[in-house]
Amino acid sequence: MWNWPEAGVDALQQLNDRRQTVFNLPTDGIVLGDVRIATFRGPTLMIGAADLVQFKADPLPFAVDPNFIRPWLAGTSKVDPISGDRDVFGDGTVVILSTPGHTPGETSLLVRLAKTGPVLLSGDVVHFEEQFANRGVPTFNFDRADSLASMERLTGIAKSLNAILVVQHDASDINKLPAFPKSAQ
Repeated sequence: MWNWPEAGVDALQQLNDRRQTVFNLPTDGIVLGDVRIATFRGPTLMIGAADLVQFKADPLPFAVDPNFIRPWLAGTSKVDPISGDRDVFGDGTVVILSTPGHTPGETSLLVRLAKTGPVLLSGDVVHFEEQFANRGVPTFNFDRADSLASMERLTGIAKSLNAILVVQHDASDINKLPAFPKSAQ
């Protein structure tokens, strides 16, 4: 289980005090540990529309657990289902990218930082850097063709923007950015 240090929860709470907290969660394998989402005041869940459908399906697809987003499914917190790409703040600094394949509503994140430049977070498009080179798609992915197209899209965006592409599940890629509590600028 992933447990946030108390400082991490405090930092997120301070962010929530300044700007509404936004969560973007894939449908599978989420272990929130000690994040304590309920402590945030009215966060909006931004989620791929097709993934939201997965949470409401009967029967539920493999590895989908509605308990992870219960406040949003119950209507006590706002849900913002996303179809296609979304410029979160309208200024191009944070863009949610539609990258289906692993799940039908899978998303990745492009963040443009003042000093670091563009950073592209893969989400679950791939789990290891070598998947880009060998076009490896796990058998449990929702759609192989969409997975391959999303892999091509991410590498193309990274190349055209000269972005740092971080495969979030690959431990060696995590070192591309400063470790918490430091941050990329």
